[in-house]
Amino acid sequence: MPDTVITVENLSKSYLVGHKSATQGSKRYTALRDVIVQEARNIARNAVNIVRGQQVVLGDQVEEFWALKGVSFEVKRGEVLGIIGRNGAGKSTLLKILSRITEPTEGRVTLRGRVASLLEVGTGFHPELNGRENIYLNGAILGMTRAEIRRKFDEIVAFAEVEKFLDTPVKHYSSGMYVRLAFAVAAHLEPEIMVVDEVLAVGDISFQQKCLRKMRSVSMGEGRTVLFVSHNLEAIQTICNRCIWVDQGTVKADESPGLVANSYLEAASNSEISGGGIISVKSVKYFGSDADHKGIYWLLQPIRFRLIFSSLRDFKGVSCGIGIIDTHDQLIFGINSREIGVPSIDIQSTATLEILIPNQNLLPGRYSLWIQLHDYVGNMLFDERHVSGFHILPPEREVFTPVGGGVVHFATSWKWT
Repeated sequence: MPDTVITVENLSKSYLVGHKSATQGSKRYTALRDVIVQEARNIARNAVNIVRGQQVVLGDQVEEFWALKGVSFEVKRGEVLGIIGRNGAGKSTLLKILSRITEPTEGRVTLRGRVASLLEVGTGFHPELNGRENIYLNGAILGMTRAEIRRKFDEIVAFAEVEKFLDTPVKHYSSGMYVRLAFAVAAHLEPEIMVVDEVLAVGDISFQQKCLRKMRSVSMGEGRTVLFVSHNLEAIQTICNRCIWVDQGTVKADESPGLVANSYLEAASNSEISGGGIISVKSVKYFGSDADHKGIYWLLQPIRFRLIFSSLRDFKGVSCGIGIIDTHDQLIFGINSREIGVPSIDIQSTATLEILIPNQNLLPGRYSLWIQLHDYVGNMLFDERHVSGFHILPPEREVFTPVGGGVVHFATSWKWT
């Protein structure tokens, strides 16, 4: 049996994007004859596209947009491949081609095994059927026999936690219930390849953790292949053994999750920041204990970052305030250089400030940085902004779930008497 289950060769996908012409939109008066002629041309063009099986485009000007361009990679049996990238980078288009939902414009994909896809809430479900019926329907779509579905039925229901609503039409389900049932079907009906998009972000925290553990177990224990698209870099780091960074339709990096996530965060964190003030933040750079973890830190690992400021003219007595913001946009830590007795600085064109947090105990997650520049007495504000932050990863690549919640972790000692 071949060890490679997915082969992607020079894969490209283009779409046609329609626009209204600028000249047409800028005219104040348009003759009825011109409108009729233009609409007739559009109808004729769309009719030709329908006959040829091509995309129908609205608008009198057509632009070709390449969502993917020249993508090639292989995935081996039992691998958990993470796929990251900005919105619109081409990740979902890639998964739709792998799931046979759409066809590539160029290149080809070879799949060896049955594919189960979870690309959006309710994928493969019929809203008028109840949960029980949709389990059988979805299983049949995946190519399972009725006997195979019946054998796994109780496990699916138990995992999805929807037993109480099993005979209710799924159109009455919440988005979270949809996701729980859809993932349970995809994970338990034993596909050789499982494709999961960011849809898991809809579920609650406990179910997300359950899904991550399940994906890890089906790959390590059962030898199945998982493709996982997510913006959650700590999840990518904990369950994936390889990661691809897709940027503007091409593969920018294909290495271990730590290295790829590091490069991805560096590109965001170290980019130039446009500042329009007299004094402004120019860039933010993160550093770790070694070169492989810039912008990515383990729980309890010290954080060091460098702020670079620029000034249109010389200023005396400048102070800085920093804050750490969680994913819920809540300030969880804030401090000002003046309040802790750090001397002010005189800025001449540029200035650099390095800050070390030696005893960091933030829980795993993504955090952003809030920066404020002002004069030493606090009467004049020069610049204030949120910038790309950093990620805290769980210890030892485990799926880490803080039972009590919160935002910080404390080492504790327990003793029963």
